[in-house]
Parts: sequence; structure tokens; C-alpha cells
Amino acid sequence: MKLIEVTDLAKSYPSFKLSGVNISLEEGYIMGFIGRNGAGKTTTLKTMLNLVHPDSGSVRINGFDLAADELRIKRTVGFVAGGVDFYPQIKVRKLTDVTRRFYGDWDEERYRSLLERFEIDENKKIKELSAGMKVKYSLAIALSHRARLLLLDEPTSGLDPAARDDLICLFQEFIEDGKHSILFSTHITSDLEKCADFITYIKEGKILASADRDSFKQSYALVSGKKDQLSPALKEKLIGLHSHELGFEGMLHIEDKALASGLETSQPSLDDIMVHIERRN
Repeated sequence: MKLIEVTDLAKSYPSFKLSGVNISLEEGYIMGFIGRNGAGKTTTLKTMLNLVHPDSGSVRINGFDLAADELRIKRTVGFVAGGVDFYPQIKVRKLTDVTRRFYGDWDEERYRSLLERFEIDENKKIKELSAGMKVKYSLAIALSHRARLLLLDEPTSGLDPAARDDLICLFQEFIEDGKHSILFSTHITSDLEKCADFITYIKEGKILASADRDSFKQSYALVSGKKDQLSPALKEKLIGLHSHELGFEGMLHIEDKALASGLETSQPSLDDIMVHIERRN
């Protein structure tokens, strides 16, 4: 079953346009959503829940249509937005008391286990939590009302490597029964290398590519060589070309790899791909 079916989603602002966004994700998988700041990741996620009203397109989540079943969708989705500013003076315990009333499927035992796992003190005020602890608290809430789908905007931002690794393990536990899925945006591509089954890349409001992680990486090749090896045909096809005194380096679509015959080539990491796609020549 598809937990996400986004078709031709569009939203226009005076200085930015989200257009023709298509995203599809089956149950049991994790999809990483990447692109530079301002590319449209947050707008897409918010539009999928009607937190930002779309101009056109359709969204189906967990088998429900957003236009007809918005409330039902929101009860089955755990959403964590980066930079959420909670009421600073309220205690964690009080905020949870208010939040749990909105969910008929609230799992108190699950919530308590996550508080313990994340080492969250319910008696602290929200303002007393670090940025990383606020993210963990948001995830504890999202994971405690039996959501089938998690939509996460920069969930590992602000966390130290050990805490990020713990969350990655938690994400993998969440989907291991084959009935849950996660779509999350991040700039920390090393996290995606560990857990993402699929990668969707957005640039300037348009989906540039969407594929399983290995196929996505294998669709590009890094190329480097000496200055005199940079032919006009190769130069025209290179993505993110960087020339320097010792030579050049760039990235090719795999179908153009023959142009790099005799040169040094290698498979890029997700980080390499983002750097070259976003490099301004």
C-alpha cells in the first residue's frame, strides 16, 4: 500500500514557486528528502498536510485524500517541523496533557518509554530544553499516537552524533514491521547513507530525481583529470565543474560517462552529489 501519493503539487509565492511535485512512497520504507535551503522541502511537507494551502495538485496519505479527509490524515501522521517554538513557560508534562487529548489512539506506555529513552524530564519547562531535546520531545509525541507515517523536517538537526545515531535506530525500528514509513528532510546526508531506502532531490521547487538510494547514487559519476584532458564535449556535460591549477573535477550523469574515458572516475556519495548539483560555476 502507498502511504504517500503526491501528484502535481504546486504552490506559488512572489519569490518562489513549487511546481509539479510528485512523491510516492510504499509502506515499510524510509525516504530522504534533500536539496539546499530554500529548495522547497519545508513547503512541500507543510503543503502535504495543508499547513500551507496548495494552489493545485492532490495529496493522498494513508489511503485518504487530503481534500476530503484532512483530520483523519492528521491523526495518522506524526509531523515534526524543524525550528518549532513551543510555549516556553509551560512544563513538558502540561504540554503533553493538552496534546494527548487530540489523539484517540494515544499510547501512554510508548510515550513513557520514549521519555526514558530520550532522558526527557517532564518537570522541566520547554525553555529549559536544548534544541536537540525539543526535537526529541517532538518525536516522542509523534511516535506515541500510533502514526503510520512520519513526516519529519530536519529531525536530526542540532543533535550530537550519538543522539543522531539513536534516532536512526529508532527510525529503523519504526518501519521494521513493514507497515510504517518515514519521509524526512535533512542536510546531514550521512544519516541518509545509514537508513534511507529512497532519495528524492528537490531543486528550485521542482523534483530533480527520485529513486532508491543506490540507483540514485549510481546514476552519477565523479570525474577528475588534468586541464588538457578537459575536452569541450566533456566540459559541456560536467555538473558542478571546478577547475584549478592542477586540473579539474566534476560530475557526470552515468549515461555520459563514456566522455570521461581514460580519466579517473568514481561513484559519488550523497554529499558529493549535492555539492556538485548545487555548485555555482
